[in-house]
Amino acid sequence: MSAECGPGAEAVTRELGFDCHDVSPVVSVRFPWELADWTMPLLEVIIIGGAVFALVHAIRRHRAGDPTNLALWFASLVYLLVTEPPLYFPEWFGLDQLYGFIFAHNRFTVQFMWDRLPLYIVAFYPAFSQLAYELVRSLGIFARRGALTGSVAVAFTCQVFYEVFDHIGPQLKWWAWNMDNDIVNHPALASVPMNSMLLFASVSMGAMTYLVVRLARRWSLVPSILVAGVLTPPTMTIAGIPASFFKGNSTAQAWVLGIELTLLWLVGTWIMVSYLRSTDRTPDVSTFARYYPAVYLGGMAVIWLSALPAYLAADNGVTSDGTPIGSGPYALACFAAAGLLLVALHRRTAPVTV
Repeated sequence: MSAECGPGAEAVTRELGFDCHDVSPVVSVRFPWELADWTMPLLEVIIIGGAVFALVHAIRRHRAGDPTNLALWFASLVYLLVTEPPLYFPEWFGLDQLYGFIFAHNRFTVQFMWDRLPLYIVAFYPAFSQLAYELVRSLGIFARRGALTGSVAVAFTCQVFYEVFDHIGPQLKWWAWNMDNDIVNHPALASVPMNSMLLFASVSMGAMTYLVVRLARRWSLVPSILVAGVLTPPTMTIAGIPASFFKGNSTAQAWVLGIELTLLWLVGTWIMVSYLRSTDRTPDVSTFARYYPAVYLGGMAVIWLSALPAYLAADNGVTSDGTPIGSGPYALACFAAAGLLLVALHRRTAPVTV
C-alpha cells in the first residue's frame, strides 16, 4: 500500500470508479467525453474560463493603478499550494492521525498529483476569489465601509455562491468525501461536512481578501501575494476553535457550526441590505462582475435542474446510482441569496470598462 494510495484513498476512489494505484504521478489527460458525467466538462469550462477572465480583468485593474485583484488572483494559488497537498496526502505531512484521509476528486480532463488535483480546481481558487471580491467591490462596499466589512461581505458572498456547487458535487461524482472520517467530515449537512461549509467556503476567502486588501496597496506585489496566501490557512484553524472544544460530540459541533453559519448569514445579509437601502450610488461595476457571476450561477442552475430527478428520487439520502445527495433547501436558499445579489448589482450600478 503506497503513501499516495492508502486504505482511505483506495476506498473513496473506487467509489468514484477508478483505482488510485493506477494513476500518473505528474499529469494525466483524457478526452472530455470519457469523463464520468456530462456535467464535468461543462463545469471545467465554467471555472477555467472564469479564471482566465479573472486574470485578464486583474491585469487591467493593475494597469489602471489597483493591484488588489492581481494580488488576490495569485494569493489564491499560493493558498491552494499550501492547503491542497496536505488534504490529498496527509501521510506526507504527518497529519494522517490528526486529520485522516478527507476526500478525493474524480478524474477530470486534466489532472495532477497522482490524479488528486484537477486543473479546474487549480482554476477554481482564483476564479472564485475574484467572483466574490469583484461583486462586493463593484457594489461599493469596500469603498464605503472599509476592508473588514467588505471582507465579511466577501465571506457571505462566497458562502451563497460556493454552496450551490458544494451540495451537488458528491451526487454527480465530482468528488467524494470519506464519510468514515469522523474527525473532519462530521457533522455534515446532508453529504457536505459543515467544517468545509464554514471554514473553506467562507472563512478562508474572507480572510484572504482582508489580508490582500490591507497589504496590496502598502507592500509590493510579490510579498503581498505570499504573505496573504500563507497566512490564510491559519485563520481557518482559529475559526475552527469553538467547534474543536466539543471534539467527539458531533451533535454539539453541529450546533456550534450551525450558529456560526447563521451569524454569517445574519451579518452578511445586514451588510448587504443596509448598503442597498442607502442612497449611495456606485457606478464602478466591472465587466467581470457584471457577467461572470451570472454565467457561473446560470451554469449551476442548469446542472442542478439536470440532477433534480435523481435528487427527488433519492432514498434515505442516496440516489439510485449510489451517490449521496446534498441539502436541496440549503442550496435553494443560496441560489436565492446569490440571485438577489446579482439583481442588486445590475439595478444599482452602471458598467465601466475596467
